[in-house]
Amino acid sequence: MSSVSDTSEAVHQVQRRLKLRHLSMIAIGGCIGTGLFMASGAAIHSAGPGGALLAYAAVGLMVYFFMTSLGEMATHMPVSGSFSTYTARYIDPSLGFALGWNFWFSWTITVSVDVAIAAVVINYWAPLRELMPTWGWSLMFLAIIFALNTASVRVYGETEYWMALVKVVTVILFLTIGVLTIFGIVGGHYIGLSNFTMGDAPFLGGTLGGQFLTTLGVFLVAGFSFQGTELIGTAAGESEHPEQSIPRAIKQVFWRILIFYVLSIAVIGLIIPYNSPELLGADVNEISKSPFTLVFERAGLAFAAAVMNTVILTSILSSGNSGMFSSTRMLYAMGRNGLAWPILGEVNTRGVPVPALLVTATVALAVYLLQLINDAAYQYVLAASGLTGFITWVGIAASHWRFRRAWMAQGKPLSDLKYRAKWFPVGPLMALALCVLVIIGQDTQLVLHGDFDWERLAITYMGLPVFLGFYIYHKLKHRTRLIPLQDVDLSKREYD
Repeated sequence: MSSVSDTSEAVHQVQRRLKLRHLSMIAIGGCIGTGLFMASGAAIHSAGPGGALLAYAAVGLMVYFFMTSLGEMATHMPVSGSFSTYTARYIDPSLGFALGWNFWFSWTITVSVDVAIAAVVINYWAPLRELMPTWGWSLMFLAIIFALNTASVRVYGETEYWMALVKVVTVILFLTIGVLTIFGIVGGHYIGLSNFTMGDAPFLGGTLGGQFLTTLGVFLVAGFSFQGTELIGTAAGESEHPEQSIPRAIKQVFWRILIFYVLSIAVIGLIIPYNSPELLGADVNEISKSPFTLVFERAGLAFAAAVMNTVILTSILSSGNSGMFSSTRMLYAMGRNGLAWPILGEVNTRGVPVPALLVTATVALAVYLLQLINDAAYQYVLAASGLTGFITWVGIAASHWRFRRAWMAQGKPLSDLKYRAKWFPVGPLMALALCVLVIIGQDTQLVLHGDFDWERLAITYMGLPVFLGFYIYHKLKHRTRLIPLQDVDLSKREYD
Protein backbone atom coordinates (compact mmCIF):
# COMPACT_ATOMS: atom_id res chain seq x y z
CA MET A 1 0.00 0.00 0.00
CA SER A 2 2.84 2.33 0.87
CA SER A 3 4.66 1.71 -2.41
CA VAL A 4 1.51 2.48 -4.40
CA SER A 5 1.13 5.74 -2.52
CA ASP A 6 4.76 6.69 -3.11
CA THR A 7 4.49 5.94 -6.83
CA SER A 8 1.30 7.95 -7.11
CA GLU A 9 2.92 10.89 -5.36
CA ALA A 10 5.99 10.73 -7.62
CA VAL A 11 3.78 11.07 -10.71
CA HIS A 12 2.50 14.37 -9.33
CA GLN A 13 5.89 15.97 -8.82
CA VAL A 14 8.64 17.40 -10.97
CA GLN A 15 11.96 15.55 -11.08
CA ARG A 16 15.22 16.64 -9.47
CA ARG A 17 17.61 16.29 -12.39
CA LEU A 18 19.40 19.66 -12.66
CA LYS A 19 23.10 19.62 -11.79
CA LEU A 20 25.23 22.45 -10.37
CA ARG A 21 26.55 23.42 -13.80
CA HIS A 22 22.96 23.72 -15.03
CA LEU A 23 21.90 25.95 -12.13
CA SER A 24 24.97 28.16 -12.48
CA MET A 25 24.41 28.70 -16.20
CA ILE A 26 20.65 29.22 -15.74
CA ALA A 27 21.38 31.98 -13.24
CA ILE A 28 24.06 33.77 -15.23
CA GLY A 29 22.54 33.03 -18.63
CA GLY A 30 19.21 34.42 -17.47
CA CYS A 31 20.64 37.91 -17.03
CA ILE A 32 23.08 38.07 -19.96
CA GLY A 33 21.07 39.15 -22.98
CA THR A 34 20.04 42.10 -25.08
CA GLY A 35 20.15 44.33 -21.98
CA LEU A 36 23.94 43.96 -21.94
CA PHE A 37 24.58 43.47 -25.64
CA MET A 38 22.34 46.28 -26.90
CA ALA A 39 21.07 48.64 -24.16
CA SER A 40 24.39 49.20 -22.39
CA GLY A 41 25.50 51.72 -25.02
CA ALA A 42 22.40 53.89 -24.53
CA ALA A 43 22.96 53.75 -20.76
CA ILE A 44 26.48 55.17 -21.14
CA HIS A 45 25.22 57.84 -23.53
CA SER A 46 22.51 58.90 -21.02
CA ALA A 47 24.45 58.98 -17.75
CA GLY A 48 28.08 58.98 -18.84
CA PRO A 49 30.56 56.13 -18.31
CA GLY A 50 30.79 56.80 -14.57
CA GLY A 51 27.02 57.02 -14.08
CA ALA A 52 26.41 53.82 -16.03
CA LEU A 53 29.21 52.03 -14.18
CA LEU A 54 27.83 53.13 -10.80
CA ALA A 55 24.28 52.14 -11.73
CA TYR A 56 25.22 48.67 -12.97
CA ALA A 57 27.49 48.04 -9.96
CA ALA A 58 24.79 49.15 -7.48
CA VAL A 59 22.09 47.08 -9.15
CA GLY A 60 24.48 44.12 -9.34
CA LEU A 61 25.05 44.38 -5.59
CA MET A 62 21.31 44.72 -5.02
CA VAL A 63 20.63 41.59 -7.06
CA TYR A 64 23.30 39.70 -5.14
CA PHE A 65 21.55 40.43 -1.85
CA PHE A 66 18.22 39.39 -3.33
CA MET A 67 19.82 36.19 -4.54
CA THR A 68 21.30 35.37 -1.15
CA SER A 69 17.87 35.95 0.40
CA LEU A 70 16.29 33.65 -2.16
CA GLY A 71 19.13 31.17 -1.68
CA GLU A 72 18.52 30.89 2.07
CA MET A 73 14.85 30.08 1.55
CA ALA A 74 15.40 27.86 -1.51
CA THR A 75 18.07 25.82 0.28
CA HIS A 76 15.74 25.34 3.25
CA MET A 77 12.76 24.44 1.06
CA PRO A 78 13.59 23.96 -2.64
CA VAL A 79 10.37 24.16 -4.59
CA SER A 80 9.30 25.17 -8.11
CA GLY A 81 7.70 28.61 -8.18
CA SER A 82 9.63 29.40 -5.04
CA PHE A 83 8.94 33.09 -4.36
CA SER A 84 5.17 32.74 -4.74
CA THR A 85 5.19 29.78 -2.34
CA TYR A 86 7.44 31.57 0.15
CA THR A 87 5.37 34.76 0.11
CA ALA A 88 2.13 32.82 0.58
CA ARG A 89 3.60 30.81 3.44
CA TYR A 90 5.64 33.44 5.29
CA ILE A 91 3.57 36.62 4.74
CA ASP A 92 0.07 36.32 3.29
CA PRO A 93 -1.52 33.89 0.79
CA SER A 94 -3.05 36.83 -1.10
CA LEU A 95 0.40 38.33 -1.63
CA GLY A 96 1.72 34.99 -2.84
CA PHE A 97 -1.24 34.71 -5.23
CA ALA A 98 -0.57 38.16 -6.70
CA LEU A 99 3.18 37.61 -6.95
CA GLY A 100 2.80 34.23 -8.64
CA TRP A 101 0.23 35.28 -11.23
CA ASN A 102 2.13 38.46 -12.05
CA PHE A 103 5.36 36.51 -12.50
CA TRP A 104 3.63 33.97 -14.72
CA PHE A 105 1.96 36.70 -16.76
CA SER A 106 5.20 38.62 -17.23
CA TRP A 107 7.33 35.68 -18.36
CA THR A 108 4.57 34.36 -20.63
CA ILE A 109 4.53 37.74 -22.35
CA THR A 110 8.33 37.60 -22.50
CA VAL A 111 8.08 34.39 -24.52
CA SER A 112 5.84 36.09 -27.09
CA VAL A 113 8.14 39.12 -27.24
CA ASP A 114 11.24 36.96 -27.65
CA VAL A 115 9.88 34.92 -30.57
CA ALA A 116 8.85 38.17 -32.27
CA ILE A 117 12.29 39.74 -31.78
CA ALA A 118 14.09 36.54 -32.84
CA ALA A 119 12.28 36.70 -36.18
CA VAL A 120 13.47 40.29 -36.63
CA VAL A 121 17.06 39.23 -35.94
CA ILE A 122 16.75 36.50 -38.58
CA ASN A 123 16.15 39.25 -41.16
CA TYR A 124 19.85 40.10 -40.92
CA TRP A 125 20.55 37.16 -43.23
CA ALA A 126 18.91 37.78 -46.62
CA PRO A 127 18.52 34.08 -47.63
CA LEU A 128 16.67 33.32 -44.38
CA ARG A 129 14.57 36.47 -44.72
CA GLU A 130 13.36 35.28 -48.12
CA LEU A 131 12.72 31.72 -46.93
CA MET A 132 9.53 32.56 -45.02
CA PRO A 133 7.71 35.62 -43.62
CA THR A 134 8.56 37.06 -40.21
CA TRP A 135 5.48 35.59 -38.55
CA GLY A 136 6.48 32.16 -39.88
CA TRP A 137 9.85 32.36 -38.15
CA SER A 138 8.16 33.49 -34.91
CA LEU A 139 5.75 30.55 -34.94
CA MET A 140 8.61 28.16 -35.71
CA PHE A 141 10.65 29.49 -32.77
CA LEU A 142 7.62 29.20 -30.48
CA ALA A 143 7.11 25.60 -31.60
CA ILE A 144 10.79 24.79 -30.92
CA ILE A 145 10.64 26.34 -27.44
CA PHE A 146 7.43 24.44 -26.70
CA ALA A 147 8.98 21.17 -27.88
CA LEU A 148 12.07 21.67 -25.70
CA ASN A 149 9.84 22.22 -22.68
CA THR A 150 7.85 19.05 -23.30
CA ALA A 151 11.03 17.04 -22.79
CA SER A 152 12.51 16.30 -19.36
CA VAL A 153 14.02 19.01 -17.18
CA ARG A 154 17.47 17.60 -18.01
CA VAL A 155 16.92 18.60 -21.66
CA TYR A 156 16.03 22.13 -20.56
CA GLY A 157 19.12 22.26 -18.36
CA GLU A 158 21.44 21.08 -21.15
CA THR A 159 19.89 23.47 -23.68
CA GLU A 160 20.29 26.44 -21.36
CA TYR A 161 23.80 25.38 -20.42
CA TRP A 162 25.06 25.50 -24.00
CA MET A 163 23.11 28.63 -24.94
CA ALA A 164 24.45 30.42 -21.87
CA LEU A 165 27.96 29.19 -22.63
CA VAL A 166 27.82 30.96 -26.02
CA LYS A 167 27.04 34.23 -24.22
CA VAL A 168 29.70 33.70 -21.57
CA VAL A 169 32.42 32.98 -24.16
CA THR A 170 31.36 36.07 -26.13
CA VAL A 171 31.66 38.33 -23.08
CA ILE A 172 35.07 36.87 -22.16
CA LEU A 173 36.34 37.47 -25.71
CA PHE A 174 34.91 40.97 -25.64
CA LEU A 175 36.65 41.81 -22.35
CA THR A 176 39.96 40.40 -23.59
CA ILE A 177 39.86 42.25 -26.92
CA GLY A 178 38.54 45.39 -25.20
CA VAL A 179 41.42 45.56 -22.73
CA LEU A 180 43.94 45.04 -25.57
CA THR A 181 42.23 47.85 -27.51
CA ILE A 182 42.36 50.25 -24.54
CA PHE A 183 46.12 49.78 -24.29
CA GLY A 184 46.59 50.08 -28.07
CA ILE A 185 47.83 46.51 -28.49
CA VAL A 186 45.11 45.92 -31.10
CA GLY A 187 43.04 48.38 -33.10
CA GLY A 188 45.50 51.25 -33.24
CA HIS A 189 46.53 53.89 -30.69
CA TYR A 190 46.56 53.88 -26.90
CA ILE A 191 43.20 55.06 -25.45
CA GLY A 192 43.65 54.85 -21.70
CA LEU A 193 41.27 57.00 -19.63
CA SER A 194 40.76 59.73 -22.23
CA ASN A 195 37.12 58.87 -23.01
CA PHE A 196 36.29 58.33 -19.35
CA THR A 197 37.32 61.86 -18.36
CA MET A 198 36.42 63.87 -21.48
CA GLY A 199 33.89 66.74 -21.38
CA ASP A 200 31.27 66.30 -18.65
CA ALA A 201 32.26 62.68 -18.04
CA PRO A 202 32.27 60.54 -16.08
CA PHE A 203 28.84 61.71 -14.71
CA LEU A 204 26.31 63.58 -16.85
CA GLY A 205 23.44 65.75 -15.68
CA GLY A 206 25.13 69.01 -14.70
CA THR A 207 24.17 69.62 -11.08
CA LEU A 208 24.45 66.98 -8.38
CA GLY A 209 20.67 66.50 -8.49
CA GLY A 210 20.76 66.14 -12.27
CA GLN A 211 23.54 63.59 -12.04
CA PHE A 212 21.51 61.62 -9.49
CA LEU A 213 18.42 61.56 -11.74
CA THR A 214 20.34 60.56 -14.88
CA THR A 215 22.06 57.79 -12.96
CA LEU A 216 18.72 56.71 -11.46
CA GLY A 217 17.36 56.44 -15.00
CA VAL A 218 20.12 53.95 -15.81
CA PHE A 219 19.21 51.97 -12.67
CA LEU A 220 16.00 51.08 -14.50
CA VAL A 221 17.91 49.88 -17.59
CA ALA A 222 20.35 47.94 -15.42
CA GLY A 223 17.49 46.43 -13.43
CA PHE A 224 15.82 45.09 -16.55
CA SER A 225 19.20 43.76 -17.71
CA PHE A 226 19.67 41.77 -14.50
CA GLN A 227 16.16 40.32 -14.45
CA GLY A 228 16.37 36.59 -14.95
CA THR A 229 18.82 35.82 -12.16
CA GLU A 230 15.81 34.89 -9.97
CA LEU A 231 15.11 31.96 -12.34
CA ILE A 232 17.43 29.89 -10.18
CA GLY A 233 14.58 29.99 -7.64
CA THR A 234 12.07 28.39 -9.99
CA ALA A 235 14.66 25.78 -10.96
CA ALA A 236 15.55 24.98 -7.32
CA GLY A 237 12.72 22.46 -7.03
CA GLU A 238 14.34 20.36 -9.77
CA SER A 239 17.93 20.52 -8.54
CA GLU A 240 19.58 17.17 -7.75
CA HIS A 241 21.26 18.33 -4.52
CA PRO A 242 19.77 21.75 -3.63
CA GLU A 243 21.51 22.08 -0.26
CA GLN A 244 24.91 22.00 -2.01
CA SER A 245 24.20 23.33 -5.49
CA ILE A 246 22.06 26.39 -4.72
CA PRO A 247 24.56 28.13 -2.37
CA ARG A 248 27.44 27.41 -4.76
CA ALA A 249 25.48 28.68 -7.76
CA ILE A 250 24.56 31.91 -5.95
CA LYS A 251 28.18 32.57 -4.95
CA GLN A 252 29.22 32.15 -8.58
CA VAL A 253 26.48 34.53 -9.74
CA PHE A 254 27.91 37.47 -7.81
CA TRP A 255 31.41 37.18 -9.26
CA ARG A 256 30.11 36.56 -12.76
CA ILE A 257 27.81 39.59 -12.53
CA LEU A 258 30.77 41.67 -11.35
CA ILE A 259 33.00 40.46 -14.19
CA PHE A 260 30.52 40.32 -17.04
CA TYR A 261 28.45 43.42 -16.41
CA VAL A 262 30.62 45.89 -14.53
CA LEU A 263 33.78 45.21 -16.54
CA SER A 264 31.84 45.24 -19.82
CA ILE A 265 30.38 48.68 -19.02
CA ALA A 266 33.85 49.89 -18.03
CA VAL A 267 35.41 48.64 -21.28
CA ILE A 268 32.67 50.20 -23.44
CA GLY A 269 32.94 53.51 -21.57
CA LEU A 270 36.72 53.57 -21.99
CA ILE A 271 36.74 52.74 -25.71
CA ILE A 272 33.69 54.61 -27.07
CA PRO A 273 33.09 58.29 -26.15
CA TYR A 274 29.80 58.79 -24.29
CA ASN A 275 28.71 61.45 -26.81
CA SER A 276 29.26 59.20 -29.81
CA PRO A 277 26.07 58.96 -31.94
CA GLU A 278 26.94 55.30 -32.45
CA LEU A 279 25.72 54.57 -28.91
CA LEU A 280 22.22 55.96 -29.56
CA GLY A 281 19.19 53.94 -30.48
CA ALA A 282 20.76 50.51 -30.57
CA ASP A 283 18.16 47.74 -30.76
CA VAL A 284 17.85 44.34 -32.40
CA ASN A 285 17.02 46.02 -35.72
CA GLU A 286 20.51 47.54 -35.77
CA ILE A 287 23.07 44.97 -34.67
CA SER A 288 25.81 47.22 -36.05
CA LYS A 289 25.05 49.69 -33.24
CA SER A 290 25.61 47.19 -30.47
CA PRO A 291 28.54 48.47 -28.37
CA PHE A 292 29.95 44.95 -28.53
CA THR A 293 29.93 45.11 -32.32
CA LEU A 294 31.56 48.56 -32.27
CA VAL A 295 34.38 47.42 -30.01
CA PHE A 296 35.01 44.27 -32.09
CA GLU A 297 35.07 46.38 -35.26
CA ARG A 298 37.54 48.87 -33.76
CA ALA A 299 39.79 45.92 -33.02
CA GLY A 300 39.73 45.09 -36.73
CA LEU A 301 37.32 42.14 -36.68
CA ALA A 302 35.41 42.48 -39.97
CA PHE A 303 32.72 39.90 -39.19
CA ALA A 304 31.76 41.41 -35.84
CA ALA A 305 28.16 42.24 -36.80
CA ALA A 306 27.48 38.74 -38.11
CA VAL A 307 28.97 37.13 -35.01
CA MET A 308 27.04 39.40 -32.65
CA ASN A 309 23.84 38.77 -34.59
CA THR A 310 24.27 35.06 -33.97
CA VAL A 311 25.00 35.62 -30.27
CA ILE A 312 22.01 37.93 -29.86
CA LEU A 313 19.73 35.41 -31.59
CA THR A 314 21.00 32.74 -29.19
CA SER A 315 20.37 35.08 -26.23
CA ILE A 316 16.81 35.80 -27.31
CA LEU A 317 15.94 32.15 -27.84
CA SER A 318 17.56 31.31 -24.49
CA SER A 319 15.40 33.97 -22.83
CA GLY A 320 12.27 32.58 -24.49
CA ASN A 321 13.16 29.04 -23.45
CA SER A 322 13.77 30.14 -19.85
CA GLY A 323 10.57 32.18 -19.89
CA MET A 324 8.52 29.17 -20.96
CA PHE A 325 10.18 26.99 -18.32
CA SER A 326 9.88 29.42 -15.41
CA SER A 327 6.30 30.52 -16.13
CA THR A 328 5.22 26.88 -16.50
CA ARG A 329 6.85 25.95 -13.20
CA MET A 330 5.25 28.92 -11.46
CA LEU A 331 1.80 27.89 -12.73
CA TYR A 332 2.50 24.30 -11.69
CA ALA A 333 3.53 25.41 -8.19
CA MET A 334 0.42 27.56 -7.78
CA GLY A 335 -1.74 24.62 -8.89
CA ARG A 336 -0.09 22.45 -6.23
CA ASN A 337 -0.27 25.18 -3.61
CA GLY A 338 -3.97 26.01 -3.97
CA LEU A 339 -3.35 29.35 -5.70
CA ALA A 340 -4.49 28.12 -9.14
CA TRP A 341 -6.65 25.31 -10.54
CA PRO A 342 -5.46 21.91 -9.20
CA ILE A 343 -5.16 20.42 -12.71
CA LEU A 344 -2.27 22.81 -13.37
CA GLY A 345 -0.31 20.97 -10.67
CA GLU A 346 -0.33 17.69 -12.61
CA VAL A 347 2.75 16.29 -14.38
CA ASN A 348 3.40 13.45 -16.83
CA THR A 349 5.66 10.46 -16.27
CA ARG A 350 8.74 12.57 -17.17
CA GLY A 351 7.90 15.12 -14.48
CA VAL A 352 6.78 17.77 -17.00
CA PRO A 353 3.75 19.87 -15.92
CA VAL A 354 1.96 19.48 -19.25
CA PRO A 355 -1.33 21.27 -18.34
CA ALA A 356 0.60 24.32 -17.09
CA LEU A 357 2.80 24.20 -20.20
CA LEU A 358 -0.20 24.08 -22.55
CA VAL A 359 -1.86 27.05 -20.84
CA THR A 360 1.38 29.06 -20.90
CA ALA A 361 2.09 28.31 -24.56
CA THR A 362 -1.50 29.13 -25.55
CA VAL A 363 -1.39 32.51 -23.82
CA ALA A 364 2.04 33.27 -25.32
CA LEU A 365 0.66 32.49 -28.78
CA ALA A 366 -2.41 34.66 -28.12
CA VAL A 367 -0.27 37.61 -27.04
CA TYR A 368 1.90 37.24 -30.15
CA LEU A 369 -1.18 37.19 -32.39
CA LEU A 370 -2.44 40.30 -30.59
CA GLN A 371 0.72 42.06 -31.74
CA LEU A 372 -0.14 41.22 -35.34
CA ILE A 373 -3.78 42.29 -35.00
CA ASN A 374 -3.67 45.34 -32.72
CA ASP A 375 -0.28 46.80 -31.84
CA ALA A 376 -1.77 49.49 -29.54
CA ALA A 377 -3.45 46.87 -27.35
CA TYR A 378 -0.24 44.83 -27.42
CA GLN A 379 1.73 47.79 -26.02
CA TYR A 380 -0.64 48.01 -23.05
CA VAL A 381 -0.27 44.29 -22.41
CA LEU A 382 3.51 44.76 -22.38
CA ALA A 383 3.17 47.70 -20.00
CA ALA A 384 1.08 45.62 -17.61
CA SER A 385 4.05 43.30 -17.07
CA GLY A 386 6.74 45.99 -17.06
CA LEU A 387 7.37 46.21 -13.31
CA THR A 388 6.90 42.52 -12.52
CA GLY A 389 10.62 41.79 -12.14
CA PHE A 390 11.09 44.57 -9.60
CA ILE A 391 7.90 43.55 -7.76
CA THR A 392 9.25 39.98 -7.61
CA TRP A 393 12.50 41.21 -6.06
CA VAL A 394 10.56 43.18 -3.44
CA GLY A 395 8.53 40.04 -2.70
CA ILE A 396 11.70 37.97 -2.27
CA ALA A 397 13.21 40.48 0.18
CA ALA A 398 9.99 40.80 2.19
CA SER A 399 9.54 37.01 2.33
CA HIS A 400 13.08 36.53 3.57
CA TRP A 401 12.64 39.21 6.23
CA ARG A 402 9.53 37.44 7.52
CA PHE A 403 11.17 34.02 7.25
CA ARG A 404 14.08 35.06 9.45
CA ARG A 405 11.84 36.85 11.97
CA ALA A 406 9.59 33.79 12.23
CA TRP A 407 12.63 31.54 12.57
CA MET A 408 13.87 33.55 15.54
CA ALA A 409 10.38 34.00 17.04
CA GLN A 410 9.87 30.24 17.07
CA GLY A 411 13.19 29.73 18.85
CA LYS A 412 15.00 27.92 16.06
CA PRO A 413 18.82 28.22 15.99
CA LEU A 414 20.41 29.83 12.94
CA SER A 415 22.87 26.93 12.82
CA ASP A 416 20.01 24.75 11.54
CA LEU A 417 19.95 26.74 8.31
CA LYS A 418 22.09 25.07 5.64
CA TYR A 419 22.77 28.44 3.99
CA ARG A 420 22.48 31.94 5.48
CA ALA A 421 22.13 35.18 3.54
CA LYS A 422 25.05 37.58 3.81
CA TRP A 423 24.86 40.81 5.85
CA PHE A 424 21.39 40.11 7.18
CA PRO A 425 19.43 42.30 7.84
CA VAL A 426 21.47 45.21 6.37
CA GLY A 427 22.01 43.72 2.92
CA PRO A 428 18.43 42.65 2.16
CA LEU A 429 16.95 45.87 3.60
CA MET A 430 19.35 48.02 1.58
CA ALA A 431 18.47 46.06 -1.57
CA LEU A 432 14.76 46.40 -0.79
CA ALA A 433 15.04 50.18 -0.36
CA LEU A 434 17.01 50.52 -3.60
CA CYS A 435 14.48 48.42 -5.50
CA VAL A 436 11.56 50.52 -4.24
CA LEU A 437 13.48 53.67 -5.26
CA VAL A 438 13.91 52.28 -8.78
CA ILE A 439 10.18 51.44 -8.99
CA ILE A 440 9.23 54.97 -7.93
CA GLY A 441 11.77 56.55 -10.27
CA GLN A 442 10.63 54.71 -13.40
CA ASP A 443 10.29 57.90 -15.46
CA THR A 444 13.10 60.30 -14.57
CA GLN A 445 12.59 62.21 -17.83
CA LEU A 446 9.37 63.58 -16.33
CA VAL A 447 11.39 65.28 -13.58
CA LEU A 448 14.35 66.25 -15.78
CA HIS A 449 12.40 67.80 -18.65
CA GLY A 450 8.88 68.25 -17.30
CA ASP A 451 7.35 66.56 -20.36
CA PHE A 452 4.32 65.27 -18.45
CA ASP A 453 2.06 62.86 -20.30
CA TRP A 454 -0.83 61.04 -18.57
CA GLU A 455 -0.83 58.19 -21.08
CA ARG A 456 2.92 57.70 -20.76
CA LEU A 457 2.62 57.81 -16.96
CA ALA A 458 -0.15 55.18 -17.03
CA ILE A 459 1.85 52.89 -19.29
CA THR A 460 5.00 53.30 -17.17
CA TYR A 461 3.31 52.36 -13.89
CA MET A 462 0.57 50.03 -15.19
CA GLY A 463 2.27 47.03 -13.61
CA LEU A 464 1.47 48.29 -10.11
CA PRO A 465 -2.36 48.42 -10.41
CA VAL A 466 -2.32 45.03 -12.19
CA PHE A 467 -0.43 43.53 -9.26
CA LEU A 468 -2.75 45.20 -6.77
CA GLY A 469 -5.75 43.92 -8.76
CA PHE A 470 -4.62 40.32 -8.28
CA TYR A 471 -3.95 40.97 -4.60
CA ILE A 472 -7.29 42.65 -3.87
CA TYR A 473 -9.23 39.98 -5.78
CA HIS A 474 -7.75 37.17 -3.66
CA LYS A 475 -8.00 39.19 -0.46
CA LEU A 476 -11.70 39.92 -0.92
CA LYS A 477 -12.48 36.35 -1.97
CA HIS A 478 -10.57 34.51 0.78
CA ARG A 479 -10.31 37.19 3.53
CA THR A 480 -6.71 36.28 4.29
CA ARG A 481 -4.67 37.95 7.02
CA LEU A 482 -1.00 38.58 7.72
CA ILE A 483 0.29 35.32 9.19
CA PRO A 484 1.51 35.76 12.82
CA LEU A 485 5.20 34.95 13.22
CA GLN A 486 4.44 32.11 15.62
CA ASP A 487 2.09 30.52 13.07
CA VAL A 488 4.38 30.75 10.06
CA ASP A 489 4.99 27.27 8.63
CA LEU A 490 8.76 26.78 8.61
CA SER A 491 8.67 23.08 7.77
CA LYS A 492 10.27 21.72 4.62
CA ARG A 493 6.95 20.35 3.40
CA GLU A 494 6.48 21.73 -0.09
CA TYR A 495 2.69 21.80 -0.43
CA ASP A 496 -0.29 21.35 1.82
